[in-house]
Amino acid sequence: MSLPQKTVRERVLHAVSFELIAILIGVPLLSWLLNISLGKMGVLTVTISLVAMFWNMVYNSLFDRLQRALAFTRTLAIRVLHALGFELGLIVFTLPLAAWWLEIGLWQALLLEAGVLLFFLPYTLGFNLAYDALRKRWYEQRQPLAAGMR
Repeated sequence: MSLPQKTVRERVLHAVSFELIAILIGVPLLSWLLNISLGKMGVLTVTISLVAMFWNMVYNSLFDRLQRALAFTRTLAIRVLHALGFELGLIVFTLPLAAWWLEIGLWQALLLEAGVLLFFLPYTLGFNLAYDALRKRWYEQRQPLAAGMR
């Protein structure tokens, strides 16, 4: 079964759900690990999440176009490459922001980003694998309904 192309609405749902779950896990964890107030860490995390949501929609749209052009399947290896590409692109956008907000140097911010990446790589991979599976199941369950309406 070929799944339909994602709509803008679905892309927004994907990005927002990804970021909300990450914020709920990440803010308390980073605040505790780095001994930074929940408020300060929360502001930084929400700001980075807004950047990440925009990047998520752009990156996934480009990824979907690439998939259509090259006709590859989203295997585990492809999802690993997808997660790496997303996270590396996000670091480019957020590294200066984190350094400025936390009043640390770029090298320290890079080390912090590397630590955060250790959380987000498996999180991104797991979230997207689960999302793909749930999306496929949802469309498969709708298929018999659509056939019965003809």
